[in-house]
Amino acid sequence: MPQPLSGMIRDQVHHYALRVFFEDTDLSAVVYHANYLRWFERARSDLLDLLGIDQRASFEAGEGAYVISDLSIRYAASARLGDTIMLETTAQNVSATSCRLVQRALRDATLIAQMTIRVVFVGPDGRPRRQPDAWVDAYRQFAKIAGPVPDRG
Repeated sequence: MPQPLSGMIRDQVHHYALRVFFEDTDLSAVVYHANYLRWFERARSDLLDLLGIDQRASFEAGEGAYVISDLSIRYAASARLGDTIMLETTAQNVSATSCRLVQRALRDATLIAQMTIRVVFVGPDGRPRRQPDAWVDAYRQFAKIAGPVPDRG
């Protein structure tokens, strides 16, 4: 059976390619703005898989999961039906409880959208808690961030 496609990490950047389908667009064949959030989420999920971070197992074990605490998105150009889009993700900051990521959607060299997002690890009670050390190490390795990890997000 065919396997789903995966992204790749190269030079501290996660790359995830996708094609714009009819379901992604509005009546004018332009990508509907909310779909960028779905695409960026898909790319972050793929990044977690590549980093060996099993958020589902953590949640099912009662340890916690990531939630979005804030995001900012800027739309720079339109993506259209049939376009190939490259989603790029980089880690800007990693703390004991959170990660700040920058994600960009590109069509060739044209910036389509850019989002800055902070994900926080929360326990079953919904309160921030320390990420598993292995997860912090995986993010730090991905980002090549040196120095101690701050306790506060």
